[in-house]
Amino acid sequence: MIPTPPSEQQPKMRLFSRSSWPQARHLADVLRTETVGGALLLLGAVIALIWANSPWSDSYTRLGDWVPWPGGASWHLDLDAATWAADGLLAIFFFVVGLELKREFVAGELRDPRRAALPVVAALGGMLLPALIYVAVILSAGGNGLRGWAIPTATDIAFALAVLAVVSSHLPQGLRAFLLTLAVVDDLFAITIIAVFYTADFHPVPLLAALVPIGLFAFLVQRGRDWWWALIPLAIAAWALVHASGVHATVAGVLLGFTVPVLARRRTVGGGQPDASGAGADEGGLAAHLEHRWRPVSAGFAVPIFALFAAGVTLRGTDLGALLSDPVVIAIVAALVLGKSIGIFGSTYLLARFTRAELDEDITWSDLLGIALLAGVGFTVSLLIGDLAFGAGSTADDRVKAAVLLGSVISGGLAATVLVRRNAAYRRVAERERRDADGDGVPDVYQRPTDG
Repeated sequence: MIPTPPSEQQPKMRLFSRSSWPQARHLADVLRTETVGGALLLLGAVIALIWANSPWSDSYTRLGDWVPWPGGASWHLDLDAATWAADGLLAIFFFVVGLELKREFVAGELRDPRRAALPVVAALGGMLLPALIYVAVILSAGGNGLRGWAIPTATDIAFALAVLAVVSSHLPQGLRAFLLTLAVVDDLFAITIIAVFYTADFHPVPLLAALVPIGLFAFLVQRGRDWWWALIPLAIAAWALVHASGVHATVAGVLLGFTVPVLARRRTVGGGQPDASGAGADEGGLAAHLEHRWRPVSAGFAVPIFALFAAGVTLRGTDLGALLSDPVVIAIVAALVLGKSIGIFGSTYLLARFTRAELDEDITWSDLLGIALLAGVGFTVSLLIGDLAFGAGSTADDRVKAAVLLGSVISGGLAATVLVRRNAAYRRVAERERRDADGDGVPDVYQRPTDG
């Protein structure tokens, strides 16, 4: 046999070779899409449910109880894996949320108070009414479980945008902007609720000490420095100190996100004057750059792993009749399905009825109803608040998980039904316009579908 010349031999596989970077960039771009992020979140929840109800459920429980760093007791970091997922990995998710919030306030819909009025009022209505429904149901059943009043107030951005992306081929772009703005405001209030109402054993000294790494982080990012070797250690130090203070550690992610500048910086020419040609302008602010970098980590790793640990409710041996009649379950499902939709739709309608505020000209009230139903998909933050309210792994916590999953599935199904119907109406209009344009060569004036 003639040996193969060295030049013709199969090249050796090299990790992190130059040719692998385009593939890595492509994977990161895929993870930035809403449908993929929502699908991975759903996959983590499904795996958790199957695993927790399989013959190997004990291994699922042991994994959640495993303490990776037993020696971290002096820093209050002797946490089990499930707590690391909720307190640690979700800080990455909330950092991205903080960047989104900052962008919306500086350069997005929330910059203009008149344009922000509708989604802000909708978000408030979509948080207040679910809380009231939850409290009313719990009080009517004896008052046991009031601490979970905030569970149904949150909307899951990843899931909601993923559902909208799947069903929306012809829906107005303004619907996505409305949902995103509403969800961003919703997250802002949810973060405030976590910091104020679910903080136990508050210690002010570590929280004040956290201002030092946060301040240094802000100093660097405000000068456009994205040195990972400096920013990541500062972020970890801020997270650890906020955690030690008793405030939920994910708040550190939001605070760090708020420090990052949104608007692009321009280089200066001689004399300190900005380059009038615009050639020296950065392509975007540092917030957009960091969000582009960290969104794949959040959507592709942090949130799915959290879902894997948080959604594993065990239904084996459970009396489903007793579960579905439990006041906490009824309160959460009713608040997510009815409270969210009625609160968002009703508050928006009342604001438009009694003020000069108007919906975007391309959006109908039927479209808004679909978005209001979609906002009832509460998952990531709702499960987090459930853990904080009742304690991870408790019997009440299992009921919360089941209720959040059930309410989210019902809300998502109803929203998809409405939005698919509206999408079909918009598609028919688009097809009629194309046929008319082909017939006479003159495109017709666009007319949005009616609410019927």
